[in-house]
Amino acid sequence: MEPLESLLVLHAVAAACAPWLARRMGRRSLAVLALAPGAAFGYTLWLAPAAGGPQESRSTSWALGMELAFRFDPLAVLMMALVTGIGVLVLVYSVRYLAEGDDGLGRYGGAVVAFAGSMLGLVTADNLLLLYVFWELTTVFSYLLIGYDPESLMSRQAAMKALAITTFGGLAMLAGLVLTGQAAGTYRISALAPGDLGAVAAVLILTGALAKSALFPFSTWLPAAMAAPTPVSAYLHAAAMVKAGVYLVARLGPAAGDVPAWRAVAVPLGVLTMLLGGWRALRETDLKRLLAYGTVSQLGFLVVLFGSGAALAGAAMLAAHGLFKAALFLVVGIVDHAAGTRETGELSGVGRAMPWVCAVALPAGASMAGLPPLAGFVGKETALEALLHEPLVLAGVVAGSALTAAYTLRFLWGAFAAKPGVDERPVQPVPAAMFAPTALLAVLGVALAPLAPRFGSWYGGGHLALWSGHLPPLLLSAAALAVGVTLFLAREPVARAGVALHVLDSSRIFWAVIRRLDRVAIQLTGLIQRGSVPDYLILTFLATVGVGLFSLLYGGTTGVDVPVTGWQRPEQPVVAVLTIAAAVLALFARAYIFLAVVVGFTGYGTALLFLAHGSPDLALTQFLAETVSLVVFALVLRRLPVEPVRGRLAMPFRAAIGLAVSVVVTGAAVLAMAARSTQPVGALMEAAAEQAGIRNIVSALIVDIRAWDTMGESTVLVVLTLGLTSMVFLRRRSYHIEPGERPPAERTHWLAATLPPGQRVIAFEVAARLTFHTVLVLSVFLLFVGHSGVGGGFAGGIVAGLAIMVRYLAGGRNELATAVPVHAGVLMGVGLTLSAGTALAGLLFGRAALDMLAMDVTVPVIGHVHLSTGLLFDLGVYVSVVGMVQDILRGLGAELDRQIDAGEGS
Repeated sequence: MEPLESLLVLHAVAAACAPWLARRMGRRSLAVLALAPGAAFGYTLWLAPAAGGPQESRSTSWALGMELAFRFDPLAVLMMALVTGIGVLVLVYSVRYLAEGDDGLGRYGGAVVAFAGSMLGLVTADNLLLLYVFWELTTVFSYLLIGYDPESLMSRQAAMKALAITTFGGLAMLAGLVLTGQAAGTYRISALAPGDLGAVAAVLILTGALAKSALFPFSTWLPAAMAAPTPVSAYLHAAAMVKAGVYLVARLGPAAGDVPAWRAVAVPLGVLTMLLGGWRALRETDLKRLLAYGTVSQLGFLVVLFGSGAALAGAAMLAAHGLFKAALFLVVGIVDHAAGTRETGELSGVGRAMPWVCAVALPAGASMAGLPPLAGFVGKETALEALLHEPLVLAGVVAGSALTAAYTLRFLWGAFAAKPGVDERPVQPVPAAMFAPTALLAVLGVALAPLAPRFGSWYGGGHLALWSGHLPPLLLSAAALAVGVTLFLAREPVARAGVALHVLDSSRIFWAVIRRLDRVAIQLTGLIQRGSVPDYLILTFLATVGVGLFSLLYGGTTGVDVPVTGWQRPEQPVVAVLTIAAAVLALFARAYIFLAVVVGFTGYGTALLFLAHGSPDLALTQFLAETVSLVVFALVLRRLPVEPVRGRLAMPFRAAIGLAVSVVVTGAAVLAMAARSTQPVGALMEAAAEQAGIRNIVSALIVDIRAWDTMGESTVLVVLTLGLTSMVFLRRRSYHIEPGERPPAERTHWLAATLPPGQRVIAFEVAARLTFHTVLVLSVFLLFVGHSGVGGGFAGGIVAGLAIMVRYLAGGRNELATAVPVHAGVLMGVGLTLSAGTALAGLLFGRAALDMLAMDVTVPVIGHVHLSTGLLFDLGVYVSVVGMVQDILRGLGAELDRQIDAGEGS
């Protein structure tokens, strides 16, 4: 496994362990979790010298034809340094920012580390689809961090707003990435050439980038996200998440440079965002919201630079912004923590009370305003020099710089100045764990500025210096600072003018759109979802018939030779006739239980047809699944009327629909098989199974060749099971066997009564207990022989589930708790973890995900044994299926028993 892949796994493991660490170590666990991004930062420092030389891209086969491809060029390493370095400092800062005993400590630490890992993958990904995977992961984890306080309506709304806007942009971006990959013939970012991005793809990708980086018209989510804890704001909204869109513009800029739409969208919107964000910051009185609108403005500036091709200036400004803005957000956290407020009108004399904090904020603010000799000055001067040949863009950037200087002064004055008529604000001592990270970021903004020439040569050449020696950029900077000071001195009239000129409230517009969408969704749902399952089935069947007839009439069957064969074996027509007879009998059933049994006969008939066609694996699975379904039907029918409700449609009409559907589906299958023009893939299965060391082709297909599908199907089944059974429980579910399910304490021998008197069948109890362990052994046998014979994890799991069912039916819910003393959720979780862990095992050995490892060993007495990770994968399926059956029995069996005993309504 490559070092970066190991670091990504380390972040995932650390995030998973965060709740456990928080329970045992409290907020000190955050310092332990900082080791994950700390290790990544160390790797970044080790990579940095080589990143300025020949470019290197490393890849590992993944799954579904995708690859884990990573690139370590100067842009990637710069972003890695920001993401990992500031991530470490934010976690250390959070040790004292969050309260000891906070219920959300584990959730917070896990989400921060997971977000750091996602950003690490995003900025190094050299595959468009892989980049999108990490992109959406950052969206999910930022949603969790913004909504850190689930009891706060403001936090929940802010999280939902961020999720909705960034997800919309992400979906548009995905379409653009797919168009780009298909047009270029490759999804490798490093292989894209100028012209590979079409105009449509460029606009779609920019939509995702602008939404992620909160540019106009998507700016509304970032100020609202200030409901998150301040360290989250310092990390996500200054150094990491919002930089993802800027990074995407920088990364794809070389390939999109010749596309007019790229520049026509990025540069004007960037300038407009810079001006609107800076203007709005001038009337904010909350320090975090002031910085939030300042961040929006600066992000617009960065997009202007990268969108116009000024890559070196953009990189310098990117690094400077990450340092000074993260430092200032952490300063706000210190002020809020010490003074108990962030409102500028309530803060007075804080600079005198906390001189060291003020001393840290001054250089960070000066860097944001672009004063020498700081990193922000280097980036701004280089940007002005690069834009000298574009007067309109330059004018917008200079005006935006003036606004930046003005709101920087407003921030420093509001946080630390003594204000006439306002009493000095008492403050608490500042913990070292909060002050040290803040000071380090501010010092780096000063210390790195003299290293600008070295950074320029490392980044790829170009003129970058503390001062370039050119007078026009310096004069423009001086003019911007002078206008900024003037705006600050006239802050009250400027604030009033901002309020007076404010016409549209973006937040109100967003929620108005959301409410309108909700209303339309409710109306549409009420129109098409009438609560009638028969209506849904009829519409589905009619649509199926319509599609089939349309395809037949307009697609045609010219040249298709349809062979007609009655049967290959004499038992097939017999089974078919019996199955059809059972289906017809079901039409005349007058009791639910009889209907369930007759429908079960059709399933058993289908299994016999599978067996007659030489598919014993399918036949066994069908038999077992049908038996489980029959028991489930029987359990549910206890709460339903005895006789089915009479249908609203006449029998002839329903029969006609069923006949039409059967003809269309059968005809489509026959025509599809007859029209096949290439060799069936089944002919290739034997060689693939032999290569995997599996003698059963069906097992090879399930656990090796298409193991990805199997893992996805297992996950879907688990989710469906949880959704189904959760609707039965009216109480909060626990991961412990509930008291009502525990076996009686007085039970002393294996034939003790477990059902109420009058419901016991002694012969059934004896048979259940005598066969239980034997059937479990049979299920394990089916699990182990699946690679060479009929069986497998799914079949074995159902057999074990049937053994548990028999115990429940013989003894009731107490017997169920005795038979399986482990919670169903634990079993399903362990099963999915086994399957997923085995799926990733190949990566640990430098192979593809889901690439099963195998070996042959000789065991004394037993002889030759074939071992593979496929068996572990199948074991995960086995355990998941057992958990699903148990959960169904708990919900539809034990819980319904309890409700019936308690006399609760159906």
